[in-house]
Order: sequence, then C-alpha cells, then structure tokens
Amino acid sequence: MFRYAHTNIIAKDHKKLIAFYKNVFHCQSIGETRDLQGTWLDKLTGLPNAHIVGEHLCLPGYEADHPTLEIFSYDEAIAAHAPRINGLLQLF
Repeated sequence: MFRYAHTNIIAKDHKKLIAFYKNVFHCQSIGETRDLQGTWLDKLTGLPNAHIVGEHLCLPGYEADHPTLEIFSYDEAIAAHAPRINGLLQLF
C-alpha cells in the first residue's frame, strides 16, 4: 500500500512561493523550516557546496497525519530547459 507523503518544489524565491501557498490555498506552516548543507547533501544532490533553505507546509484539509508541501530554494539555481511537446521524461 502506498501513501502520499509530500511534494517538493524548488523555487527561485522560497519565501514568496510559501507566502503564495499560505495566502491563496490557506496552507499552514507545520513549524519545520530547513537550512541544509554539508557533505551528505552534496552527495545526495550531486552539487558541490549545496545549500537548501525552506519550509514544510500542511496541505489544506489535512490534520495530524498529513502530507506536506516542501518549498525550498538553493543558494545557486540554474535555469531549467523548457520542455518540448515531444520530449520524453526519463524516469529509469
């Protein structure tokens, strides 16, 4: 059995996107902010000197055992290439 736990969004400005989700969708902070860095994160992301900051939000309509929306920003972000209509998503 699978259970939805969370969705992670990488934003250019995590504070603005968090404010948007709180104002528009009434998401609530669950009191879990993140300020992550270290060798373990460099290995996990494949990025040297990675640094991630952000917050977990509770999705509306959920109580104690809730899925969260994680909104994070990296210190250094690169622009993603625009998807093409005939582009394939490589999962495996």
